[in-house]
Order: sequence, then C-alpha cells, then structure tokens
Amino acid sequence: MNKILISLLSIAFSLHTGAQNVKSILLRPVNNPKQYNSIVKLGNVLELSFDDLEADNKDYYYKIEHMTYDWKPSNLTSSQYIDGFDQNSFIDVTNSFNALQAYTHYSVRLPNINTVITKSGNYLISVLDEDYETVFTRRCVFYEDKSIVGVATLRSRNTNTSETDQTVQFRVSHPRIILNNPNQEIKAALIQNNDWNTIINDIPPLFIQPNLLVYNHVNYTNFPGNNEFYFFDTKYARNTSLNIARVERDDIYHTYLFTDEPKANRSYTFNPDINGQFVINSLDPNTTDTRTESDYTMIHFSLKLDEPIKNKDIYVYGAFNDFGLSDENRMTYNEESGLYETSILLKQGFYNYTYAVVDDENNIDLKKIGGSFFETENEYTALIYYRPIGGFYDRVIGVGYGFFNQNR
Repeated sequence: MNKILISLLSIAFSLHTGAQNVKSILLRPVNNPKQYNSIVKLGNVLELSFDDLEADNKDYYYKIEHMTYDWKPSNLTSSQYIDGFDQNSFIDVTNSFNALQAYTHYSVRLPNINTVITKSGNYLISVLDEDYETVFTRRCVFYEDKSIVGVATLRSRNTNTSETDQTVQFRVSHPRIILNNPNQEIKAALIQNNDWNTIINDIPPLFIQPNLLVYNHVNYTNFPGNNEFYFFDTKYARNTSLNIARVERDDIYHTYLFTDEPKANRSYTFNPDINGQFVINSLDPNTTDTRTESDYTMIHFSLKLDEPIKNKDIYVYGAFNDFGLSDENRMTYNEESGLYETSILLKQGFYNYTYAVVDDENNIDLKKIGGSFFETENEYTALIYYRPIGGFYDRVIGVGYGFFNQNR
C-alpha cells in the first residue's frame, strides 16, 4: 500500500460541511484520557465536544446512526440499536472565560440517559445545526468482548519494501462464537494510527483452525511506515516552546513555527510522538478549566521547498481536523520565500502533524515530504466484525492493538 487512497466515502467523512467556526472536535473515552481513538467496549462512555467560535449559544443536535462494517448505513432501525432517542440536543453548553478568542464549548456523553446504545458495531455521529444541516461527522466503534485478538507488527518481508514498510499480522481466538462459514461471517479490518483513511478492509483469514482464525499475510496487510510526526506545544500561549520560533499578540495570539524541511532524503531518526493526535491543554497561570479557559492561537506553518510540486497540493495533515483535507489546511506556495505556507487557528495544547501531498485523484502521499522507514513507531488497530448467516447487522466481537517500535 504505497499510497493512502481516499475513496468517495472517506471524503464524505473527512471533508465536513460545517462552517469554519466549529473547532477542537474531540470524541474520546471518558474513563481513559490517554486513549486517542473512539473505540470502546459496549457500555462504556464516549464524550463528544467542540467549540463554536461565534460564541452565540446556538442550538446543536447530535444524531447517531448504526453502520455496516464498511461504513454504509445498516438495515437496523434506530429503535433496534438505541433505547431512547437517536437524535437529541446538546445541553452541556459553557461560554469561554478569560480568553482573547471568545467561544462556546459544547459537550455530550454517549451513551446517556436519553440515548442508550444496545448493539455493538460501527456508528456515525452527526452534529446538526439549528436548521438540521450536518455540521460535521465522527466515527466511533462499540465492541463486544467475545474474542481475543492478538496483533503482531514486523518489518515488511517483501524485499521491495523491506526498508519502507511494516507488516501487520493477527490472530482471532473465538471459542464463544461458533462459525459455520468464517469467510462469509467474519470481516476483519486494520487501521494505522487511528486514521480511517488508512483502513484495509475485508481481510480474509489465511488459515482457519478450530476456534482460531489466522491472518499471517505477507503483502496484503502491508502499511508504509512513513515517518515520525512533526509537533509543537502551545500549552503556554504567550511563550515560545520547542519548535516555536516566536509568538506575537494582536487581537489573538499568533504562533510562528520554525520552518520545516522535507525528511524524505534523510536517514530515519527516532522522535517520540503521539501518532498524529492532539491534546487540548493550557498551563498558563490562572487556568483552572482547560475546556473553557484555553485560548486559541493562529498557528503559522511553513515548509521549505525549492520549487512547487506540479499538479499536486500539500496539506497540513493530522487528527486536529480528523485527517481531513480542506481549504484551511491546504498550503500555498510563496515564490518569493520558497515556502509552502498556511495558517490554522488551533486551541492551546500539544499537536502532531505531517505533510500530505495530494494528487488530482485524491490520493494521499505522506512519503513525498516525510519519507517512509520501516523503523517508524506506529500504532495499529484490528477490528473484527461478525454477521452470522441470516444476520441483519455487523457486530464487533473483538479489537486488538499492535505497536511497531524498533526502538523499544
């Protein structure tokens, strides 16, 4: 898998139709703040939150839809997967305090007393505005602990990709699930670094044994290792920090990052990161509630290239906007300075990012700027879907995690 191919469905999820005033969208577990994905056991709680920079206390609503293993609407009606309401309003609404950039913070926990999720599977959460138009969507997964998924990561065994790629292999032990036709009833998927654009779906088992499915593919489950993410830290909005050249205050704070350079032609260097994710936080004096007292800063990105890349665009790429492509994170080339540049308004915190080169067919290439190395530390998630013969929906019966880290 030399490039990440964005399908039309992926674009629909990542190029959100909401206005630019909605920022800092998070969907993460309540009981595990260090877990950066939205995959939890059925019955556990996720919190969805975001900020509206117009700060005028709008009426927002959430809507929950059950999806198939390949993220199409399932055949279930809402009453079959929710006890209560599949659509409801946000009631936890708080205005920002002591911040130069005013905003209103919205949050909701799912499931809640009005919305109890009763089935495992893929779910699409849509946030709607006052006119019931979709502002943005996020994916999440509720799973049943019905199988044991063991994930192993290793250097690619293909001689053509052994220096650049990683292979993911996994096993599914299912003593509590009786399978009549595993190839038909089980669907397996792999994701790299919680980026849904990287998904490999419909992975067939290589060996079928009693109560055990073995997925020891050599090439089918290869991923480019890519490179460690760039990062910056704005927890102190007024001060410079690692990778920050200077900070200026106008109507809001402006944070200018040191100019990045391509790493594709350099040797691999280990640099700890959080695999493209971000954490909202403020360590400024007198900040007591980071949800509503963290400020926003205009982050100025620049990338040094001697000449523009023809017929392709470059985007600042990361979880801060759900690994999406939009006008806001698309860079423009400054002929005078020889820099690709863009500015993105982001809430205080710690951020990972990289640079995506995108062609006319919406193929994402992270290797063009960052390079790809088999040593790169990456996180992989295996999702196991089960639909028995005659079943009406795809259950998630197991989740497994694997970490490739040559440096441990």
